[in-house]
Amino acid sequence: MSADAHEIQFDEALIRRYDRSGPRYTSYPTAVQFHPGFGAEDYARHARASNEPPAPGAPPRPLSLYVHIPFCDTVCFYCACNKIPTKDRARADRYLDLLEREAELQAALYAPGRTVDQLHWGGGTPTFLTPEQMSRLMGILRARFALRGDDRGEYSVEVDPRRIGPEVIEHLRALGFNRMSVGVQDFDPRVQRAVNRIQSEAETRAVVEAARGAGFHSVSVDLIYGLPHQSVESFARTLDRVLEALAPDRLSVFNYAHLPERFMPQRRIRAEDLPSPAEKLRILELAIARLTAAGYVHIGMDHFARPDDALAVAQREGTLHRNFQGYSTHAGCDLVGLGVSAISSLGRAYAQNAHTLEAYRERLGRGEIPVERGVELDDDDVLRRHVIMELICHFRLDFAEVERRFGIDFGAYFADALAEVRAMAADGLLVLDGAGIRVLPRGRLLIRNVCMAFDRYLAEGRRGTFSKVI
Repeated sequence: MSADAHEIQFDEALIRRYDRSGPRYTSYPTAVQFHPGFGAEDYARHARASNEPPAPGAPPRPLSLYVHIPFCDTVCFYCACNKIPTKDRARADRYLDLLEREAELQAALYAPGRTVDQLHWGGGTPTFLTPEQMSRLMGILRARFALRGDDRGEYSVEVDPRRIGPEVIEHLRALGFNRMSVGVQDFDPRVQRAVNRIQSEAETRAVVEAARGAGFHSVSVDLIYGLPHQSVESFARTLDRVLEALAPDRLSVFNYAHLPERFMPQRRIRAEDLPSPAEKLRILELAIARLTAAGYVHIGMDHFARPDDALAVAQREGTLHRNFQGYSTHAGCDLVGLGVSAISSLGRAYAQNAHTLEAYRERLGRGEIPVERGVELDDDDVLRRHVIMELICHFRLDFAEVERRFGIDFGAYFADALAEVRAMAADGLLVLDGAGIRVLPRGRLLIRNVCMAFDRYLAEGRRGTFSKVI
C-alpha cells in the first residue's frame, strides 16, 4: 500500500461537485435490488450450497451471525433503524421465543462444524434486554450454532450507555462478547435535546471504563454530524471530550441524512435547525483533521481506527471486507441474519427477513424461514461486487488480478465505467493507468462515487433513495 494510502485531502469545491446521493455498498447488488420473488426456498438452497468446502479437503467456511433486537425504550429522532419503541420488557421474552424458533430452522440448514467466527447483536437497542434475557439469547445461539469458546472470534454488541451499569458490562463479557459499540452521536446538550437523546459524558465514560476493566478487546464510538444546532465549534468540543475521556479504538462519524418522508421520528426535527451544507462540510473537515492528528487511520468513508486495531491491520494486509454491519475483518464468513428485517449474505445470494414483527411471527408460525425478499447474483453481479469491494475497502484495483479471476478483458468489459473514471482521474480523485486504479487522498472521501461508476443498476436507471455521499 502506498505511503499516501491513509491520507485524506479535503477539497470543498470538489466535494460539492461530486456530492450526490448514492449507495453505501454494504452489499452489491444493494438492498434496492432485493425482490419478493426470492423467498425461503431460494434461501435454503443457497444456505445448503454454502456448506460445500471452498476447495477439496478445505474446512467449511465459518459463519458470521447477526441478531437484530428491534426494541428501544425511547426514540432518538434521527434514527433510521428498524425499531419498536416500548418500555415493556415482556415483549422481549415473546420475541426471544420467535428467535429461538428461527434459530432452529436456520441451524438445520448449516453443517454442524461451521464455527461462528463473528457475532453481532444490533438494533434497536440490544441492551434493552435484561441480563436474564441476554443469557437466554446466548444460550439459544450456543445450543444451535458452533460458537467459539476461546475468545478468538469477534463478538460485538451495541450498547446504550444510558441504560446499563458495570454489572451488565461484566455480564456481556462473561457471555463471550469482546467488542463493544457505544452510541454517543454528540455531547452538546442542545443537540441532545433536539434529537431526544440526553446522555452525559460521565455515564458514557463509566461504560467505556467498565468495558476496558472487564477485558473487552475493543471499544467503538459512534458520532453523527449534520444534527440540529451543530456547529464547527460545538462538534469540536464533542470530539475533544470523546478523544480525551473515551479514547476509543474505533470511531464512526456518520452523516445524518434527513429523510422525514421515510422515517417518521425525523419529522420531530426542524429542517431550519439543521446546519447549512457549508457548515456541515466544515464539521466533517474538522472531524477528519482532529482524528487523523490524534493518530487514527481513515479506514474508509466514515470509519476511523487506531493503527494497531484489527480493521487497520486488515486493510494494510489486503483482507478488509465490507458487509451489512460496515467494515469487517471476516471476509471468509457467510453471514446469517436472525430476527426481524435481518439480512443474510451467502455466496451468490442476499436474503432479508420480514420487516415487521407481525409478518416475521406469521412466517415462523407456518414453520418457514422468515425470508421476505432477496436477490440471487448472476456472473456480472459477482464480478462487479468484487470490483466495488476492492475499491471501497482498499482504494485500489488491479486490472490483471480481476482479469485472471473472472476471465475478462477489463478495458472492454468496463468501457463505459472507465469513461466515467477517466473524468475522475482528470479531477485528481484517482490515478488510472494500464495496471489499474489507485484512489488518491483527494478521492478517498468520494470513494462511493468511484464505486458508482461500476454499478450496473445505477447505469440502467434502477435507483432507490440513498443518502448523500458526504
